Amino acid sequence: MNFKVLQILYVLPLLLTPGAAVAQEETSASTLYGDLSFVDQDMLSRAAGDGNNFLHTNGNYEQTRYYPSRQINTDNVKNLRPAWIFQTEIVDTMETSPIVVNGVMYVTTAFNHVYALNARTGEQIWHHKHDMGPITTYCCGPNNRGVAVSGGKVFMGTLDAKLVALDAKTGKQVWETQIADPELGYSETMAPSVVNGMVLIGTNGGEYGIRGFVKAFDTETGELKWTFHTIPEDSVGVWATEDATGRNMHRDIEAEKAALEEMGDPYETLGGGVWQNPAVDLETDRIYFVVGNPSPDLDGSLRPGDNLYTDSLVSVDLNTGEYICHFQYVAHDVWDLDAVSPPIITTVKDDAGNDVKGILHGGKTGHVYVNRADDCSMIRFSEAMVPQEGMWTLPTADGARMLPGANGGVEWSPMAIDPNLGLTYAINLHQPMTYTVASTPYPEGKLWLGGSFDVIPEEEQWGNVTAVDYNTGKIRWKVRTEQPMIGGILATAGGLVFTGEGNGLFKAYDSETGGELWRFQAGAGVNAPPSSYTVDGRQFIVVAAGGNAQLNYKRGNNIIAFTLAD
Repeated sequence: MNFKVLQILYVLPLLLTPGAAVAQEETSASTLYGDLSFVDQDMLSRAAGDGNNFLHTNGNYEQTRYYPSRQINTDNVKNLRPAWIFQTEIVDTMETSPIVVNGVMYVTTAFNHVYALNARTGEQIWHHKHDMGPITTYCCGPNNRGVAVSGGKVFMGTLDAKLVALDAKTGKQVWETQIADPELGYSETMAPSVVNGMVLIGTNGGEYGIRGFVKAFDTETGELKWTFHTIPEDSVGVWATEDATGRNMHRDIEAEKAALEEMGDPYETLGGGVWQNPAVDLETDRIYFVVGNPSPDLDGSLRPGDNLYTDSLVSVDLNTGEYICHFQYVAHDVWDLDAVSPPIITTVKDDAGNDVKGILHGGKTGHVYVNRADDCSMIRFSEAMVPQEGMWTLPTADGARMLPGANGGVEWSPMAIDPNLGLTYAINLHQPMTYTVASTPYPEGKLWLGGSFDVIPEEEQWGNVTAVDYNTGKIRWKVRTEQPMIGGILATAGGLVFTGEGNGLFKAYDSETGGELWRFQAGAGVNAPPSSYTVDGRQFIVVAAGGNAQLNYKRGNNIIAFTLAD
């Protein structure tokens, strides 16, 4: 065999054996099974109702992660079995969300490998290895969260801060664009998004004193179309003393104002990475994204002010990148409780009970925030999904305990919704930490935390899967898990939600009640967002099992697709 794949004939337990090694070249193997049909804007725009493909990282432009097929449902999910397992060349952290287009699947690995697979059988079509530059800087593992597809091209961001376009039929590189300077701490782990002939991509690097951005590039040429800086030149804000929920954050405003007078606005090194895809509203030509933490993470003395637009929901014009509105959840964040889970566009009830276009965001604070789409203002926040103790206790030189810890709440993990139930589904971490501040000057592209956040080893850690009624903020159900949860979740019209755990379990729950209906042991951490698709009339659920560097869950190299036993 010239691919690493096992087709499973519904026999358990499984014995995995790797196939022959893939040839050591940039792109190996020719097209074996069909070609990528031309993905046009109409296909991308209609993805929410597409019961065959999975065209966006989070399912559709609204990022609902709601798959419209009900072939796999609450009655028959107990018959779900592995259809095939593909083993990648890289055994390391996996956060890819598989993209499926007309029977062809695209997945990525750590260190920027891309595979095209036959989505029915798991057989390899091609394999591309990015030619990595000499400088890569990243804080939380060599992850890659996936690709975007459009017009016969596959787009990927890279650890050396590039955007590459590949030929979807062969995997050969078409063009490459340098997004930012990796020597300054910039890198790319997020999946790009494609809309109206543009590739949208943000940047991570908020732990390195970068100045964050979202950029749009031409899909045909890689030419830069526009840039939105997530840190404005005037980053001070309104000197907010309370967070979005109305709790005092214990800021010393007078000391901050004195520091601002002395050192000036710190906007050039203030962080503000964008870790996840924007939600796209084609009706209004606006995009919505959330912005990460300020730099340095824990030392607020070097960055007086609210540190706009860190820890915020931001909306900009899709065509120009011009600012429209924002809402800051945590001003002058010194706990690394930044906004990282991608926003969702859906219809919500406002305080008067009227239906309005809303934006949902799952915070590392443990709240689901519900904002208005028109002006970014907050309608409500949910009940806390994880313990909150001592909020907002300031970091100290000796270390101060506050919950949630810096990993969340809802970390970068994408949420899902079921619009028929009015529920959003989030996976959460409970990981108690102490926050220690230690002031150091800007280190020019090196890690710049301004202290440390440290797990308390004697305290219990765990996770949960939580369903929140986004029209009331009330928790509908919650299921506790053995380990802190990170990765993502998928909801389907079959009344199911799928998500995985660091201990290797991949589970299906009843989306209305939270009852566990099915589980599978994958052998490595299932810490990636699942996808679903249909080929030849058969629905599949697919997920990567490669573990997670951030929480040190067991590494692996498997892409596993499941379908119903005959």
